[in-house]
Amino acid sequence: MNFFDHRSVCLPFAFTVVACAALSMPALAAEPFTVKDIRVEGLQRIEPGTVFASLPVRVGDRYTTDTGPAVIRALFALGLFKDVRLEVQGDVLVVVVEERPSVASLEFVGLKEFDKDVLTKALRDIGLSEGRPFDKALADRAEQELKRQYISRSLYGAEVVSTTTPVDRNRVNLTFTITEGGPAKITQIEIVGNQVFSDQTLRDQFNLDTGGWMSWYTKSDRYSRTKLNADLEALRSYYLSRGFLEFRIDSTQVAMSPNKQEMSITINITEGERFVTSGVSLEGNYLDRDDEFKSLIKIAVGKPYNAEMVAETTKAFTEYFGKFGFAFARVEAKPVIDRQNNRVRLVLQAEPSRRAYVRRIQIAGNDRTRDEVIRREFRQLESSWYDGDKIRLSRDRVDRLGYFTSVNIETMEVPGSPDQVDLLFTVAEKPTGSISLGAGFSSVEKVALNFGIRQDNAFGSGNFLAVEVNTSRFNQNLVLSTTNPYYTQNGISRTFDFFHRTTRPFFGNINSYRIINTGVGTRFGVPVTETDTVFLGLNMEQTQVKEGNGILMPDLLRPYIDKQTALPITLGWARDRRDSALVPTRGALQRLNSDVSVAGDARYARASYQFQQYIPLTKKYTFAFNADVGWGQGLNGQEFPLLKNYYVGGLGSVRGFERNTLGPPASTTNSVVFYPGGPKKLVFNAEFITPFPGAGNDKTLRLFGFTDAGRAFGANEDVSLDKLSVSAGVGLSWISPMGPLRFSYATPIVQQTGDRIQRLQFQIGTSF
Repeated sequence: MNFFDHRSVCLPFAFTVVACAALSMPALAAEPFTVKDIRVEGLQRIEPGTVFASLPVRVGDRYTTDTGPAVIRALFALGLFKDVRLEVQGDVLVVVVEERPSVASLEFVGLKEFDKDVLTKALRDIGLSEGRPFDKALADRAEQELKRQYISRSLYGAEVVSTTTPVDRNRVNLTFTITEGGPAKITQIEIVGNQVFSDQTLRDQFNLDTGGWMSWYTKSDRYSRTKLNADLEALRSYYLSRGFLEFRIDSTQVAMSPNKQEMSITINITEGERFVTSGVSLEGNYLDRDDEFKSLIKIAVGKPYNAEMVAETTKAFTEYFGKFGFAFARVEAKPVIDRQNNRVRLVLQAEPSRRAYVRRIQIAGNDRTRDEVIRREFRQLESSWYDGDKIRLSRDRVDRLGYFTSVNIETMEVPGSPDQVDLLFTVAEKPTGSISLGAGFSSVEKVALNFGIRQDNAFGSGNFLAVEVNTSRFNQNLVLSTTNPYYTQNGISRTFDFFHRTTRPFFGNINSYRIINTGVGTRFGVPVTETDTVFLGLNMEQTQVKEGNGILMPDLLRPYIDKQTALPITLGWARDRRDSALVPTRGALQRLNSDVSVAGDARYARASYQFQQYIPLTKKYTFAFNADVGWGQGLNGQEFPLLKNYYVGGLGSVRGFERNTLGPPASTTNSVVFYPGGPKKLVFNAEFITPFPGAGNDKTLRLFGFTDAGRAFGANEDVSLDKLSVSAGVGLSWISPMGPLRFSYATPIVQQTGDRIQRLQFQIGTSF
């Protein structure tokens, strides 16, 4: 074909292109016109209304050269489209879009270290979840986020690869294939520059270490920048509390092996000189209460400088200012250093600033517990003057509920209102219920079922609910109990109890006698101060002993063959000043309970008193003491009812001895020994509590050494300390997901005639 033939073919094609361009020209190059209609093309899942609502142009508007870029920016800002084009067909604006695919499903392959829900939530926080638009940049960001999650657990060698699989309706399945590898473990911690204290002494201040036999539980050999920073602060605090005022950490190097499995940490420090405190003086405005503030000073003059005592003093000053409503008081300890003599004088500079009142109190972290359950414990009220004592009391009362692992308060300024503050209570909930379900079979008992449910915070209402059912042929129990701690708005509690128990004391013979005890009662608790509560109640009980045709019934129980009823009035008092109901380290708990049966067949009076004291020896070590005494007496010439006796022995009283066996023994006519308890008891416990070796400062897992002493005494037996059975041993306390667990191993030191030894014991829930 020659040139002219070629041109003859191209000219009709060129005319066609020009005609099409005239009918549909690019919108960005279009001449200004009035929009008569807007049409959207390319939508699959997205509603047209979403597009029209985002367009900055409407039908009837004047279209200019600035309109096109504005339309494209607005639609891309939605994050829903991969491509957007504009065309003009006459006076019609055509919006052509290409949707981004949406995520149909997220899958993880090779997951071991994390639960799927944890990683799914992490991806949701960066904008990736099922149903949301997807692009490659988001997948790359997701890979980096997953790696960051693994790095937070010292898995530096973790590899993440994402795979995208298209499915119908412009969707994709996103799969993350994860190779976790092993954790990077600390193999060396070196401290350079220390002269006064040994390396081992300083490393003992750290939670991070090079591993030990408990590292599988504590993971203390896994590197974490957050943990290292906390350890560096602990190191600094150690020096500053021992007089080294100018101590500093010069540098910290963290080195990782090429295989990302081993890490070494080097810390360079300068100890400086040790300084002695030469004096303390006050400067500033102390509200004309200088003597009161001076009584709060904990800094020891003539002793090495102690930053902890300085911090405690400034905190005490700040809290004391808060008592008078000065929420923004500033107290600064300014050191005046005499380097020639290595002495330092401290000047406590105070500025109370302005008095404030609390505008609003907010609560966070209570996903299950209702707000009102927490708010009714507050003693600091909204729209009232800020009171530091009431705020601390509110925190303690919320903590003593036992529903939370931690309770923190943050004071926040209100912008534009210099005399107002908001309070934020942040709580971390813990499981407050337990369910037990079991079944057993033996040739004697056949099938035995037991079921129990206990909920200290039922449905987040703050009410207590407990149900216990046991179908054993030797012990058949049905117990129902419920407590409403705020039966009235003033904090009066109400408790209902119902129980029906059938017990065969001699488990070796199914035909032994039975003790049947049934009762119902109610009691009320009346708060008389912030830490004191008085209890008053009335019970109705019925007790009967039924003879069997196996082991002979002890003569002591024959008076109870006929049904005996009792109507005891209960009166009690409790004072709780512990810093925590779950893991107390300071404070005291006292309980006084009494019941007097004034009607029915049985007439008696009984009283018991318990005292617990927790003394913090250091931040790690706590000494605890417990005393429990009881007394009972028959009234109107009657003997004290045998079935109301106190029992001693086992976990919860004297460890190392069988449960309920420390007391005067008795026997049947065929010489079978049993332990009826006694109307009087003495129990004493002492514990030295320390973090578990290798577990760092973890308070949920603690080791304790103990000494116990106690005994139940008969009605005609004199109470004497010489008759107490004594034991000593070690134990383990663990705040587990099932509740507080305690194990103990004890060796008897002093034994009485008839004592039964049980060295290893286990229990859920009791402190002593």
